[in-house]
Amino acid sequence: MKAEAWIFGITTVFVAVVAPGYWFLSGDWTGTSALVMTALLTAMITLYLGFHASRMDPRPEDRKEGEIADGAGELGFFPPYSWWPLWCALALGFMVYGVAMSAWWLVIIGFTAGAVTTCGFVFEYYRGEHAH
Repeated sequence: MKAEAWIFGITTVFVAVVAPGYWFLSGDWTGTSALVMTALLTAMITLYLGFHASRMDPRPEDRKEGEIADGAGELGFFPPYSWWPLWCALALGFMVYGVAMSAWWLVIIGFTAGAVTTCGFVFEYYRGEHAH
């Protein structure tokens, strides 16, 4: 994770240098505050990655003598296809459309459908074809 910490650290320094220059040239408070928040958020990620990089064993890509074969093996669990995100997005779309059109009955339908689809999304791996 040292490489990632360096990338975010360089980004933090760059944005921290650009933010005052942007304010002096434009006088725009909105853009300046966005750049300052970006610098603070990238600094937070840099500290997190640097902290964890110092406490864990180096990965093959963190070692100079690391080989490609050193990184072979299982990388983790990647879920198969799922239809639940589509239905969750559709329920959210109903809710947003209902709020925009002041059709509160549509918001209630969307909220109910959202509760059902969120439960389906959360408990997807507890039953059916992909149960663990």
